Amino acid sequence: MVEKYLTIYEDKDAEIVIKKSRFIGTIKHVETEDDVKIFLEEIRKKHYNATHNVFAYTVGLEQPLERCSDDGEPSGTAGMPILEVIRGENLRNVIVVVTRYFGGTLLGTGGLVRAYSTSTKEVIECANIQQNILYYLISVTVDYTLSGKIQYEILQDSYIIYDTEYKDNVVYNILVEYDKKDIFEKKIIDITSGVAVIKNKGLYYGIHNNEQIILKQVDDKKINKKQ
Repeated sequence: MVEKYLTIYEDKDAEIVIKKSRFIGTIKHVETEDDVKIFLEEIRKKHYNATHNVFAYTVGLEQPLERCSDDGEPSGTAGMPILEVIRGENLRNVIVVVTRYFGGTLLGTGGLVRAYSTSTKEVIECANIQQNILYYLISVTVDYTLSGKIQYEILQDSYIIYDTEYKDNVVYNILVEYDKKDIFEKKIIDITSGVAVIKNKGLYYGIHNNEQIILKQVDDKKINKKQ
């Protein structure tokens, strides 16, 4: 299971001009090949009069599917350079399309590789790259007399308190990294002498966006089958 990965969630575009040719890079988050097809159709309609709409994408996490197209440019000068930049940035589930409006001057093989690579780097720099970390969301319910101790111990080990519910007892909803679940639960049992109620509320990718964490639930059954 992929425990950490980088991706983007907001569409971005950036334009550069090289010897009067316009290169417009566009990046988008995609999770399926259907997403890819829909996006390519949108770009082709938007830039219907462009000389080329070159693209590369990666879909999936554990064994990502990678594809690229030169769209009429000399073989190996356009799609693969885009894909290499995506790989170099360790991005998953993204597509980059670089639209070219020919300016009348041939760039040559090396010039095309540099142009498509540079355009891809430019649009990635504009994108808000976000880290996704695989967490268990675990609730810990304790009496108010133990709440201060629980909170202290949780923060000491860099676990994340996602939110807190104050009811008859205190309920801490805690994000625990995928490979630390057993260690965490043992710690809670030890420091509360076994009186804490611990509940596993499922697996989530935590999307780290500035100081916020947005949770996206993961299908536990698919993961268990792979394991």
